[in-house]
Amino acid sequence: MKLLQSPFKKTLCIAALAAISCFASAQVSIFPKPVETTMPQTAGTLVINSKTLISADAALKNSGQFFSDYLKKYYGFGVSMGKKTGSAPAIDISVDKSKVTHTDGYTLLIDKGGVHISGNSPAGAFYGIQSLIQLLPVPDSASLASGRKPAADAGVSVPYISINDYPRFAYRGMHLDVGRHFFTIPEVKKYIDYIALHKMNRFHWHLTEDQGWRIEIKKYPKLTQVGAYRNGTIIGHFPGTGNDNTRSGGFYTQQQVKEIVAYAADRYITVVPEIEMPGHASAAIAAYPELSCFPNENTKRPRGTVWSGDTTGKQVQQTWGVFPDVFCPSEKTFSFLQDVLDEILPLFPSKYIHIGGDECPKDNWKRSEFCQQLIKEKGLKDEHGLQSYFIQRIEKYLNSKGRSIIGWDEILEGGLAPNATVMSWRGEQGGIAAAKENHDVIMTPSSYAYLDYSQSRVEDSLTIGGFLPLQKVYSYNPVPPALAGEPEKHVLGAQGNLWTEYIASMRKLEYQLFPRMTALSEAVWSPASKDWDNFQDRLRTQFLRYQLWGASASRAVYDPRSNGPAPQRQGGTQ
Repeated sequence: MKLLQSPFKKTLCIAALAAISCFASAQVSIFPKPVETTMPQTAGTLVINSKTLISADAALKNSGQFFSDYLKKYYGFGVSMGKKTGSAPAIDISVDKSKVTHTDGYTLLIDKGGVHISGNSPAGAFYGIQSLIQLLPVPDSASLASGRKPAADAGVSVPYISINDYPRFAYRGMHLDVGRHFFTIPEVKKYIDYIALHKMNRFHWHLTEDQGWRIEIKKYPKLTQVGAYRNGTIIGHFPGTGNDNTRSGGFYTQQQVKEIVAYAADRYITVVPEIEMPGHASAAIAAYPELSCFPNENTKRPRGTVWSGDTTGKQVQQTWGVFPDVFCPSEKTFSFLQDVLDEILPLFPSKYIHIGGDECPKDNWKRSEFCQQLIKEKGLKDEHGLQSYFIQRIEKYLNSKGRSIIGWDEILEGGLAPNATVMSWRGEQGGIAAAKENHDVIMTPSSYAYLDYSQSRVEDSLTIGGFLPLQKVYSYNPVPPALAGEPEKHVLGAQGNLWTEYIASMRKLEYQLFPRMTALSEAVWSPASKDWDNFQDRLRTQFLRYQLWGASASRAVYDPRSNGPAPQRQGGTQ
């Protein structure tokens, strides 16, 4: 990768940073792209070093601490919080609604007097810090590869600049499925940091699945004793070429969940938990078979898959797909789910609780005498109406607790719950239909936002298939033409989804995430206009940041071999 760097700039870099390999000083490279960036007529730089103070109210301490921690981790020195005295340049962080009128917007000014960040809110000030971080010089690739770090006593230089910026959408989300493969607390925190560094503000935590129940529920200990572990996992693409015969899994204690929620809150990120219902319930049913319409039947496994261990009774699934054993809509099940939610709600202050609602086969409901009688008693049209009854009953319960539900677009089937927000994944049609019925929607169509899809036509590692190149993610506009005008107000934003059937490590997760998450961050923050060439120019520096973070990233965007037949999507589920 050739860096745009003049001999004059090299001289300045050597003079300022002495023993350090020179930093890349290409054009300003901020993601997501700010609304307005102005460079002064007279160029200049400000040095930030260990003597620099951050001046901020106590309410903005998180922003200052995040910046200092970032400097310590990647540049070898930190800065202190304190009250500015004298004329020495400082980093001043404030909230000023009269100066910054857009919700969660900010202004950032760097001049000889220091760094001046003013937010419309504490969150806005935090976003200003993220832009400041991206103005820090990035070591060149050779220095990063060698492991050489900047000399802490030299400090770093940032350019004089003026930025006026604010988000296009209020909901800017990233999702992580920890049901198919479990990720540790440090890994989840790292994922949250990536969300923060991209000015995104929702972490959708997919906590329950057919292959694992991941959150402690004290009233139902078998959910984690039994449901959090599976006896093996298929090898290769569904239906697999074998089974690894390895017991795997894990779960988060309620105390650990509180730790994650607090960690995210310090970064102005709301954690939205997902408890799947009525489908994707195999792990819960393995723990408590009475939640099934047919509790005495053995768990069915897909034809052609290799199973590890016991095949009798209810089992946590070892393969990927959609399974017929779903929650029975009985009073026992509703009592169970309400108990679960009663323990979930105190852990998550989020307004929204995601209840899934997707990919619920109706086979067992069709052959269940109980379900057929319930359909008649409730005057429902069919099994789709029964799913709507199920979702509406849960929604009513959550509404009574002051919360609102989000569900995948299948919750439209049989009639939409009155106050539900729809997360549209099967294209945009579900979101369009919901918005036209005056429901709020979050766009996450698989064709633009499923980051588990292949990003190259010649992937060198296993993916679920599909094909979602970087340029297509970058091109996404969350407001489809069909919602132009009044219905547009119901589009809260968009979200990137990372399903983990074929993602078992943090390195693979990062490879699937970057640089597509960076592109998606612009879709939810920056103005709707697109400039692919400009994005690519800025991406050069961003790849160095990934390297600085120690994160793996796909370079498929630079690989001409990516042209060819798209890989087929395999074993795909929500």
